[in-house]
Amino acid sequence: MNAANHRTQTQSTENHAASAYVSWGWVESPNGIASDIASAMPSTPLPAQSLNQSPLQSPGQSQIDLFKPIRNWLDRVAVDDIKFAHFLCKSIPSQCPFERDVKLLGRTILHIPPLCKLNPVYDEVVALRFRALCYLADRCGEDISSYC
Repeated sequence: MNAANHRTQTQSTENHAASAYVSWGWVESPNGIASDIASAMPSTPLPAQSLNQSPLQSPGQSQIDLFKPIRNWLDRVAVDDIKFAHFLCKSIPSQCPFERDVKLLGRTILHIPPLCKLNPVYDEVVALRFRALCYLADRCGEDISSYC
């Protein structure tokens, strides 16, 4: 490192009033931080269509979500009955029932991973079970340890 660079770095660390701290060192900002950020940002905003588009999709195609109505319906299901909450907690498992270890002579020869994440409405079903558990615990004051 030459003397001019060292002198610039030393001056920039000593002059804190006109500087902005950026992750690991001081950076001079004569016009203010806002003007530096504005100059670094692109002048034209991205079109809204490109935000919802997958990288493998051409610009003319639209993505159709066939499970959107089911997801919306599951999100709108209200848990306000104790019998319904118990039914949901009993019928929706807390762990994936498909995960298995296949053993032969005491040695694991095959592991089947949890397949629940392949379900397109998995997150909504888990959220519904969680709402039922919260209803039983918070509103009804029941012990939910048997469902965990």
